[in-house]
This record gives sequence, C-alpha cells and structure tokens, in this order.
Amino acid sequence: MYLVLFSVLACLLTCHCLVEKGEENENHCGFLKQGRETTSVSVEISNKGFHRDVVTTVELSPDGLSGVTVLLVHRWPSGVYVDPYQLASLRDHSDWQILLDSAIDLEVPAHKTSGFVTYVYPTLNEQTPGLIKVSIPIHGRYHEPSFVGETFTSVQIEPPELLLRTEKCTQLNDLKPHTVVDAPCAADNSSTCRWVKIQHQQESSYVSLQLPVGDGSLVTHVCGGTLLVTMICCAALSKFILKHQIV
Repeated sequence: MYLVLFSVLACLLTCHCLVEKGEENENHCGFLKQGRETTSVSVEISNKGFHRDVVTTVELSPDGLSGVTVLLVHRWPSGVYVDPYQLASLRDHSDWQILLDSAIDLEVPAHKTSGFVTYVYPTLNEQTPGLIKVSIPIHGRYHEPSFVGETFTSVQIEPPELLLRTEKCTQLNDLKPHTVVDAPCAADNSSTCRWVKIQHQQESSYVSLQLPVGDGSLVTHVCGGTLLVTMICCAALSKFILKHQIV
C-alpha cells in the first residue's frame, strides 16, 4: 500500500518538475521566437572615398533581453577589406569585439581576392539595452580599369545576419521561421555554439558605395608616355655623365 502511494507521489513530483522546466524553457525561448516581430537591422555608409565606415543599427525589444547574447555576421564582398591592425587599435575603445574568418591581404586588388566574413559581438548598453550601434571601418580595394568609359564601380554591402543566443533556452528545435546555425561562441574563437538566426518580416536592402576606377582606354597612351619619358631621362643622364666624366 505504502509502496503504491510512494510510486504515485514520485511520479507526480517528476511530472511537476518536467512541467516547470518546460514552462521555464518556454519563457526563456519566447524572446527568440518573437524576434521576427521585435527586431530590425539597418546599415548605412558614412565618409567618402576609399575609406568608409559601415554603421549597423540593431533594434531589439528590451523585454526578455536578460542573458541574451547578440552576434552580427557580416559577409563582405571582395571589393572592400578591413584592416586587422586598425581593428586591434580600436579594441579598447569599442563596445564590441570582432572575429575574422580568414587572413586579410591589404595589398591585392579586388579581382584577385575573394570575400570574407566577420563575426561582431556587441555589448548591450544598460541605458539603452534594446539599441545596438556598431561602426566598422572598411577600405575599398583597387579595381580593374574600365574599357567602356566607366569612371566608378559599385560595391554592394549587405546587412549583417542577426544571431541570438541564451544559455537558458535549451529547446531550439521549434523556433520557426527562424533557423539554428553554428557559429563561434565568442571573439576568441575557442568553441562553437548554436545560435538562432532571426528571419525578418521584410528583407533589409543592401547599401552600395562608389569607388573610382581607371580608364582602360588610356593604358597604351600612359605606357607609351612613361616609356618615352624614361628613355629621355636615361639619355639626358648618360650625356651628363659622359660630359663630366663622372665614371
């Protein structure tokens, strides 16, 4: 008799704990599920010329942000690059950390390199926890000259992917329309975590920057002029040396 009562009581306690755990997990996952309606991501470009700043603004609902980590995944085209040394100098003065997926060659032109990915980990501001603003300095690469009379080329910058994560949300299987992806847990790239990639109701439009390119039709004239000037200088220098018997 007592054994039956004990078994029933143990079963009830177990079910109660599972229900409480499920409700707690549902509460912590609620913010991730509502991300489609409560978040927005926009980008804009400041400055002019080859050296620009890409400013990303993320607006989140301040409700339920406790314990939530934010990750911005930028997929950059080959027409621009970031300077790792410049980013390192900004590390102590920024409220975000950045991780590069590959080494950056600062010298190669756009047509001889490929795009790259950066992982940006912003720190939530206590005064405005629902607003994140990150400014990343970028630089334009040199492009091939144009043979059709174009003086500028356009480089398109897409908005970053918004990824969210919280240790308290463990059930990540039913978060549609969002998807679960693997990404580095932090900027030190010591481990990989599962993140929720937020799908927005409206696709954010890209922004573009205009970079000057050379005029390919002038290649022959420039090369010919350079060769002619070089020959004239060599002849003048040789005449001066022979006249003054320097050698």
